[in-house]
Amino acid sequence: MKITVVGAGYVGLANAILLAQYNEVLVFDISRPKVDLINQRKSPISDAEIEDYLANKPLRIKATSDSAEAYRGADFIIVCTPTNYDEKTGQLNTQIIESVISDALSTAPGATIVIKSTVPIGYTQKLRETLAEFYQRTIHLIFCPEFLREGKALHDNLYPSRIIIGDQGERGEMLAALLTQAALKQEIPTLFTSGTEAEAIKLFSNTYLALRVAYFNELDTYAASHALDTQRIIYGVCLDPRIGDYYNNPSFGYGGYCLPKDTQQLLANYQEIPQKLIHTIIDANKIRQDFITREVLKKNPKVVGIHRLTMKAQSDNIRTSSVQEIIKNLQNHGIETIIYEPTLEAHSFSQAPVIKDLAVFKNMSDIILSNRMSAELHDVKPKVYTRDIFGTD
Repeated sequence: MKITVVGAGYVGLANAILLAQYNEVLVFDISRPKVDLINQRKSPISDAEIEDYLANKPLRIKATSDSAEAYRGADFIIVCTPTNYDEKTGQLNTQIIESVISDALSTAPGATIVIKSTVPIGYTQKLRETLAEFYQRTIHLIFCPEFLREGKALHDNLYPSRIIIGDQGERGEMLAALLTQAALKQEIPTLFTSGTEAEAIKLFSNTYLALRVAYFNELDTYAASHALDTQRIIYGVCLDPRIGDYYNNPSFGYGGYCLPKDTQQLLANYQEIPQKLIHTIIDANKIRQDFITREVLKKNPKVVGIHRLTMKAQSDNIRTSSVQEIIKNLQNHGIETIIYEPTLEAHSFSQAPVIKDLAVFKNMSDIILSNRMSAELHDVKPKVYTRDIFGTD
């Protein structure tokens, strides 16, 4: 198969490398630096497996910033472009998807187009109908959600929890075969649904994860407010097998690229449908960030250091990380903030200076906020404020 993957982020590059083990894969991205790195077999993102596979595996992969070259002769075109939440419309912004598909169909009219980007529920069906009316022919469009972790994206493709295919025909079966052929995990649960059902699976999955984060954060808020041992309470709660001892480590709030926008989109899909819980999950995250802010203010710091903006270990993605709201809260209270984030080239972020030298950063900070405790902070542990109980993501 000749496969084109649009977008060289976590999702795009992880899928491209997975499929390039057995197929000819062309990665299309408008970023020339990303394209050049991939062609040099170097990863433009932080992911151990991606770095290893690019450097050491016999992949049939190439990158380009030429759209005509990318789409020409493609059997499958996999769209992995970002869909940011638009505050004005209250929906995910899907314009880039439509633009990509329009370009792709003009060059490869017979290709099967697979949307990996997160979209509103019902989007794929409506787009398929609109395109079919415009082109006066059948458009082969499949929604196939991804369930990848930043920093572990290729690993989660090699060992997927499940594969959801938003198509119940022959092309959906071909896509499932491509994904399972390249995975290392055996007997992967695979579900064929309608596109709309697949979209719902994606949004409800991520919103449940946000709910779980919010729940254990509120448990931690209660325990901290009453001088109780959060770790023992969580351990006792999670001994119930229906709850399970996983994904229960308190934090500054859920963040990163997916959970905030996906919960907002699911809420938008509930227009005129009774609900309370989805809205509350979103509110709970802000309440948690406000609680963390108040706890820090109680310590009367003059300078608060922010150790890392990234949400997860082994990730270089800082988009909508929860600590960014805490930075704004502290600044609104007149607290000076400084940031240590080695992935940033800029000298300032969110009106706070970025300190490049870790030792200088430690010395300047009265309190150091760290969403996840790091070994490089052990020498200044009395200064560190974190809600990381278990030392895991």
